[in-house]
Amino acid sequence: MTSAEASFRVLPGSDDSPVILHVPHSSREIPAEVRGGIVLDDEALETELDHITDAHTAEIAAEAARRARLTPWRFVNGLSRLVVDPERFPDEREEMLAVGMGAVYTRTTHKEVLREGDGDPEPLIERYFRPYARAMAEAVAERLAATGRAVIVDVHSYPSRALPYELHGAGPRPPVCLGTDSFHTPPELLAAAREAFGETGLDSPFAGTYVPLEFYGRDPRVAALMVEIRRDTYMSEPGGPAGPGLTALAAALARLVDAVPRG
Repeated sequence: MTSAEASFRVLPGSDDSPVILHVPHSSREIPAEVRGGIVLDDEALETELDHITDAHTAEIAAEAARRARLTPWRFVNGLSRLVVDPERFPDEREEMLAVGMGAVYTRTTHKEVLREGDGDPEPLIERYFRPYARAMAEAVAERLAATGRAVIVDVHSYPSRALPYELHGAGPRPPVCLGTDSFHTPPELLAAAREAFGETGLDSPFAGTYVPLEFYGRDPRVAALMVEIRRDTYMSEPGGPAGPGLTALAAALARLVDAVPRG
């Protein structure tokens, strides 16, 4: 097994489940060879990980999978998004590049230097980003082959107060923000999420969904929804332990999984 293959896990669910719970930002793990390219000292790096990590989201997804009547599949990133962010597209000139947060971050959540700007991101993209993207595309293709459809539910979290890097931090910050895509988020999936979670908002402070490029905007059999959970509802901010809210959120996520029809 290569280091890239070891950096993520595909956890099998029921053969006839179309659902993939995608957990890209829950880990704090940074390999030593990657840590060497980060300019923050150890204390500053730990502080940055407190702010940037979607803490405990892997646990929320695991508990939801345990509770669901039909076990969903899970795709879990084992490395910090400070290694690479698998939900950015390295060839796309997207707005997050303006704040140093493309596929390979060069700035922190507080706009400080994370990596020197003249570093070449390609080695990290080749070693970690592309294998992850291929594996996620394969997971989607397998659900399509097995059930005729795939439903990607991204499991994220966000802070109760906007961080300096946020481009749309002035908008509403509901207990659960649902990110949507005009092509890949069908109305019935959005309605099911609203029913499952109760108080929700739409595309604020974060918008959009993750769909592998092979399918994005092309295959309507691939549905996607981003679930962004406000951290003060289930944990001590910025990087503290989980509280009793985690169980309730996992139960709500399980209700969403159960509401997705079998393929």
